[in-house]
Amino acid sequence: MELIIKTNKREELIDITNLINEKINEADNGIIHLFVAHTTAGITINENADANLPKDISNFLNKLVAKGIWMHDKLDGNADAHIKASLIGNSVSIPIKNGKMELGQWQNIFLCEFDGPKKRKILLNFLKTKN
Repeated sequence: MELIIKTNKREELIDITNLINEKINEADNGIIHLFVAHTTAGITINENADANLPKDISNFLNKLVAKGIWMHDKLDGNADAHIKASLIGNSVSIPIKNGKMELGQWQNIFLCEFDGPKKRKILLNFLKTKN
């Protein structure tokens, strides 16, 4: 399975939890593995109850990884996006019980865009378990 997400900004964190829930479609028990098939985007699990937290994460990464100072910038000007994506990571795995993701009360799944706007592909693989 795959999910295509069109991003709107150069940098944004997009809550994709509901889109993943729609794809699971009561998949029984197992693990859903999500993989972002790009080098300038990532995926993470964090809180979405406070809209400021995704902004805080983005602001932190921008302070940690400056734009325009890297050797790769001579090629296409997006080295910061590659570094941020490496820090965040490109995959997450979530347990599923009785067709529902077992996320914590405040947990949501975010696509992290660092070089948009672009169309991003997320690959979804379901591993069924016996229990």
